Amino acid sequence: MPSTDQMAPKIVEKSGVYISTYGCQMNVNDSERMYTLLEMSNYVPVTSADQASLIIINSCSVREKPVHKVHSEVGRYRKLKEKNPSLKIGVAGCVAQQEKKKLLKDVPLVDFVIGTDSIDELPQIIAKIKSENKKSVDAKFKHQQPYQIETLIRNPGVSTFINITKGCDNFCTFCVVPFTRGRERSRPYKQIVEDVNKLISRGVKEVYFLGQNVNSYTSDCGVNFAQLLKGIALETDIERIRYTTSHPKDFNQELIDISQEYREKICEYIHLPVQSGSTSVLERMNRVYTREGYLKKVKMILDTIPGVALSTDIIVGFPGETDEDFEQTLTLLEEVPFETLYAYKYSPRPFTKAARYTDQVPEEIKSERLTRLFKIHKAIAAQLAKKYLGQTLRVLVEQSNGERSFGRSQHNKVVHFKTTNNLVGQTVDVKIHTAFPATLRGELVGAHE
Repeated sequence: MPSTDQMAPKIVEKSGVYISTYGCQMNVNDSERMYTLLEMSNYVPVTSADQASLIIINSCSVREKPVHKVHSEVGRYRKLKEKNPSLKIGVAGCVAQQEKKKLLKDVPLVDFVIGTDSIDELPQIIAKIKSENKKSVDAKFKHQQPYQIETLIRNPGVSTFINITKGCDNFCTFCVVPFTRGRERSRPYKQIVEDVNKLISRGVKEVYFLGQNVNSYTSDCGVNFAQLLKGIALETDIERIRYTTSHPKDFNQELIDISQEYREKICEYIHLPVQSGSTSVLERMNRVYTREGYLKKVKMILDTIPGVALSTDIIVGFPGETDEDFEQTLTLLEEVPFETLYAYKYSPRPFTKAARYTDQVPEEIKSERLTRLFKIHKAIAAQLAKKYLGQTLRVLVEQSNGERSFGRSQHNKVVHFKTTNNLVGQTVDVKIHTAFPATLRGELVGAHE
């Protein structure tokens, strides 16, 4: 007869994992995927690095000095490594894809490097480096493999991201994404529908479709992005659909018409990066549209979807940008009602064509232009926000403590209001009494009042 010890269930001690995330929504989603995969391998998320036996830096290389940030963060973990030699430190994301083996050479504390196409192999990679006690680099693109993944979210909440495309084929001269995320691939349409339905069953009310160039989506069955949105609106019970980031070249009348026809589900908010108001700068950026072409797309949107909210990205100080070029960007703000502006100083990225341009703009000029841009847009945004005063908006509540709540309107506006109930996950009517460029405040009306 087996002993009591033999009969007792074996208790496996769980290990802590800490993931530090930089960058875009794609990186946030990738970190969530890593956490989920590692939980299946007996890891538990921890809130600080000193609690972890595994640390992953999920890096971004879109902005300046990304490699320096990785070096700096790894350096902060030196004492943890000295205290616990079995601690494993890895780098994932775009810097990992960009630097590959060089990271292991330059940052000896790093144990493994995992590229953007290798996330699903993470548990096996960790198991291998622990069993063999050897460093590892896995950063090969898997261009020939179909992009078939299941959305893995531990606690999806009210709104959650779903990757629908990966990589980019545009090769804008300032952008490193094609080199760090690879060539563009789209997920099968049916798989996305299944993902949405599974998330709905877990309480999700809003899905946020992600892609470096989301509106160039083309399923293997021929469904394009506009048809995807229509299908999700018709074939699922999801309440709201959002997406980012769009490229103007792929924003067509079909997408605009479907957005209007199904605006009860497809949010009345479009992020359409322009990057510059100067046609000559756009040409050097390889954006494949002109200022006039962009304005034509905007007119199509505003004529078809009245009340839609617009936002954009702008880069100041791109190589060769003259004072006249920059003034054209400023005048664009007067022509297009951008309610939200994301603007950045140009910074050279490895492998990109613009990094080799000889007419780089001095840093002080870039800083001055960025300051001017934000100052002008701040006044414009304040005026645009006034249109919401007195309006009653449908707000999907994301957080609520029984006294105060906030959520987002169809226009992607954060709305704060008082309440006596916990309304998380409910869509309520809020009448707006105060409007700021980034947030709105109002009073709950109707049945939930």
